[in-house]
Amino acid sequence: MKLETKMIMPDIQTQNDLYLIVDEFYKKLLSDERISYIFTDVVKIKIEEHLPILVTFWSQGILGTGGYTKNLTQIHLDINEKEYLSPELFTIWLSHFNNSVDENFKGQKAEQIKTQALSIATVMQIKISQKKS
Repeated sequence: MKLETKMIMPDIQTQNDLYLIVDEFYKKLLSDERISYIFTDVVKIKIEEHLPILVTFWSQGILGTGGYTKNLTQIHLDINEKEYLSPELFTIWLSHFNNSVDENFKGQKAEQIKTQALSIATVMQIKISQKKS
């Protein structure tokens, strides 16, 4: 019988930890044909420029570092003008995000970032539906 060694996963502590999460997250998003077109065809993100911005965003919320100055809501409303950001897309986004966290981290900050991601996805969907009506 083979014994599996259980590795204790660390909690999120540094910007490098956040970079690992967003890097893994975007690998998942870009390889998922249900959502990748948003990033490749609609927005045409330059991933090497985008990841540090995301690290700054999450670092501000999770580590309290500050430095993120963009209007996250407006960015997503602008994207929604080009291509409808459906609830299904947010579900996919959230699933990949949570998996990227869970595969690498466990603890208070890991739970906090997943809760914050859910809040962001919820607020974005509310704003988008208000814009439609």
